Amino acid sequence: MLGLVRPAAKRSLLPAHRPYSVIQSLLHGSPEAKQAGDLDTLQHSRLVGRGKYIHGFDIHRVKPDKTEEYKQAAERYYLGVKNDPELRTKLTGNWEVVVGEQDTFIHILEFEGYEKTSQLLNAPTHLRAYQEMAPFLNSRSSQLSQEFAFLPTAPPHDQGGIFELRSYQLKPGTLLEWENTWRRGIEARRKFVAPVGAWFSQVGRLHQVHHLWQYPSLEVRKELREQAWQIDGWAETVSKTSQLTKFQDAFILRSLPFSPLQ
Repeated sequence: MLGLVRPAAKRSLLPAHRPYSVIQSLLHGSPEAKQAGDLDTLQHSRLVGRGKYIHGFDIHRVKPDKTEEYKQAAERYYLGVKNDPELRTKLTGNWEVVVGEQDTFIHILEFEGYEKTSQLLNAPTHLRAYQEMAPFLNSRSSQLSQEFAFLPTAPPHDQGGIFELRSYQLKPGTLLEWENTWRRGIEARRKFVAPVGAWFSQVGRLHQVHHLWQYPSLEVRKELREQAWQIDGWAETVSKTSQLTKFQDAFILRSLPFSPLQ
């Protein structure tokens, strides 16, 4: 996920151009996608994406003995971004990985288009504030993503519990099939738990999809996932997922105190 992958995944993931035929487009994707043929990646994104916002994923790998100092610096930075009226940028959420890549922190920002994204990247005040975190980092990476149209990101709330971020590395050219498969799969899972958000990458590591879920506890997560197998359509979604992906990751997250999603 977002660079948190095994070394083999660092090889180029850019595919040779493989246009969809009209017949393929009729078999896969949303209703809009079924009318289209010979689609490139950008056109795929326009069909399955909500298109209203850009979501920025910041991934910080922190020195194990500097996590507390990092948390304080991160809070100052991200609240500063959120409270700057010129940037018109919202915080979606801020988390620490507790199961998975240890000493890793994930921050998701919501921008009103690429113009606001560029404005933040070039703002001198925030560049200086960002540097406050630098002494505590081992490495960092970022990614710009779009929401899937069928699943807008949940608004800020305080439900407690844990979050799970599931990241999938898709085989190039399978985004429409993924959207069609998970449109049905999400409806099956909604019977037990409401998803928090779903995104697909646009800049950074490409051909990635991320799903965010929230559960009261790890035990409840286990129980709800087992119950989902009793719903028609879920087994098919899981089977199709294995065909469309190269690999996947699941990380359990804990919200930071200043995160809008709790």
